[in-house]
Amino acid sequence: MRDEASPISIKTNGPAAFSWRAATTAQRRVVIAAALGWMLDAFDVMLYSIVLATLMRAFSMSRTTAGLLNALTLVASAMGGLGFGMLADRYGRRRMLGASILVYSIFTFACGLSTSIAMLATFRFLLGLGMGGEWNTGAALVAETWPSALRGRALGIVQSSWAVGYAISAVVAGAIFSYTGGAHGSWRWVFFAGILPAVLVFWIQSHVPEPPLWERAHAGSPNAGRRGKVPGSVKALVVLTATNTFGMFGWWGLFTWIPAYLVLPVSQGGRGFAALSLTGFLVTVNLAGMLPGYLLFGAFADRFGRKRTFAVYLAAAAAAVPLLAGAREAGWILVFACVAAFFGTGFFTGSGIIGSEIFPTESRATALGISYNVARGLSALAPVTIGALSERHGLAWAFGASAVAFAAAACVALLLPETRGVELA
Repeated sequence: MRDEASPISIKTNGPAAFSWRAATTAQRRVVIAAALGWMLDAFDVMLYSIVLATLMRAFSMSRTTAGLLNALTLVASAMGGLGFGMLADRYGRRRMLGASILVYSIFTFACGLSTSIAMLATFRFLLGLGMGGEWNTGAALVAETWPSALRGRALGIVQSSWAVGYAISAVVAGAIFSYTGGAHGSWRWVFFAGILPAVLVFWIQSHVPEPPLWERAHAGSPNAGRRGKVPGSVKALVVLTATNTFGMFGWWGLFTWIPAYLVLPVSQGGRGFAALSLTGFLVTVNLAGMLPGYLLFGAFADRFGRKRTFAVYLAAAAAAVPLLAGAREAGWILVFACVAAFFGTGFFTGSGIIGSEIFPTESRATALGISYNVARGLSALAPVTIGALSERHGLAWAFGASAVAFAAAACVALLLPETRGVELA
């Protein structure tokens, strides 16, 4: 059979072979645009985690306050995801993808101008609005352009770009700190680098098309996307949102604090890594853990089913976190961090795949915004919780809360419907 949105032949008796060359120009550009947007989203967002220990010293912040600032960004992302999702259903995926990238780029740059915690908090909130809008607009754009048999791998490519963006942010921050010698105020230049993603917007607006599926749905109804209602299964929306919430609590609780955990002195519950060692560590974790975790999730989901892969990844993440927290030698810390990153970040691909296949075109971006970014907003408690627990018990013990959250997500994921083979309408 042949999906009408794609010229790629799809075998009905097994998974289709993924061929980049066989894809249309529009399909390739859509994946590139969404992947670059998500990669640069990660680049901007993770700059905060990388300079967190420096910011704590510069503004005399406690761990609880530092966690609250990241929580504020996550709350804003929930608002941005819902708002941009509704606008994307009404005005198009491409336009809102570009707008969201512009927002998070401008306000990441603005963070470097902060002279107080209040200013930093304001800019972190505003960049969160764009951060939340990028994911669901990009996921809807890709899902509506690629056929069902290849959708998991296409979205896996997009999701994997987060790992690349995280690694690039580590390299850029490391280079800036190395060049400035860690001088007072060097963290500002790290944030100033966050303006770079804005350049991508010009290419998206001139070279990336709107999905024909969205254009047909929009043309067929003058009110398409106006109300942003989700006529699909309310139960599925609730279950997916709950799964994402627990999973994101685990992720943000762990990965917000890993950089600080590694560089803080052993006397303060850290591992005492040097700044350059931290850069190498984060690059390795992203390229050897996160990147293959994202990519292989898409391949596994296309072959074995979305729900099964989703639940297995989350359960494995729950098992990996205690091993990471208990490790003392640098080699074992790196190994278990890669395992935790593989499963604990790879599961995010499943949210985009399942969500795209549950909800109809006229409300897909809105529904994805609810299920993903409302979960991000609710998971805002994670950095605060881990920070507060670490004040009393140390970060290694505090990471146990992330393990529990991943385990809860695995259990809830079993309630989701299986959507492999679903064609979008």
